[in-house]
Amino acid sequence: MDDDRTFQDKQYAFAAHIRDPDHTVAPDGIEDRRMAIYRELFFNNLSNLLSAFFPVLRKLLTDAEWRHTIREFMKIHRAKTPYFLQLPEEFLGFLQNEYRGLDKAYPFATELAHYEYAELALRVSPDENDFTDVNPDGDLQSEIPVKSILAWVFAYHYPVHRISAEFQPSETLEQPAYLTVYRRDDDKVRFLELNAISAALLDAVENNRSGLSGGELLRELAGKTHYPDIDALVRHGLDTLQEMRQLQIVIGTRRNV
Repeated sequence: MDDDRTFQDKQYAFAAHIRDPDHTVAPDGIEDRRMAIYRELFFNNLSNLLSAFFPVLRKLLTDAEWRHTIREFMKIHRAKTPYFLQLPEEFLGFLQNEYRGLDKAYPFATELAHYEYAELALRVSPDENDFTDVNPDGDLQSEIPVKSILAWVFAYHYPVHRISAEFQPSETLEQPAYLTVYRRDDDKVRFLELNAISAALLDAVENNRSGLSGGELLRELAGKTHYPDIDALVRHGLDTLQEMRQLQIVIGTRRNV
């Protein structure tokens, strides 16, 4: 038992040193040259992995800023998964809840990371659409539109889809940027920018507990938004639903029974 405890203590000491080598001594009895190999291996593997999943964020940060962020992630965050594909979610949680070191220079960093993570999350999602009782070619006006469960809508305070080395906003938008990320049946992931009305329409389709037809949803939406020309909104809304069906954001209709 004592030998087991001693071995476990050495494991904890080894891991603590790997996470924070500047402030935590290495376990006794291990040559520093050997420890250096592990220090660099763990850090570089994690840095390279996260660079691949957050390419825009990585490009914006200097090497020193990126290295510091990764080091803080290793020091502060306690990941709950051993799976590489889930580490980006852990990193996003770290930026959202534990680390504020990028906020001053890059106030959009957390939202940008979320935007970049969403593509990966949808790409690896095991969810699939259930086409039972769904008519892909149904009448969007008289029948109930059905939204793909592989289409996610997000509202951002910054125009995250336009951020680059040449464009780094310092102020939030007056109106949110609405984006939907969606996966097609060929497994390709795409993004579509929405306006406030089309985002509200897609939300209404997803949360259509009353089983309203597309036309009824649009008329209800016109009333809620005090749209001045109801018929015009219905026409444009049906065009939007048709475009979303072509993109596979809407997968068809169900009959109103």
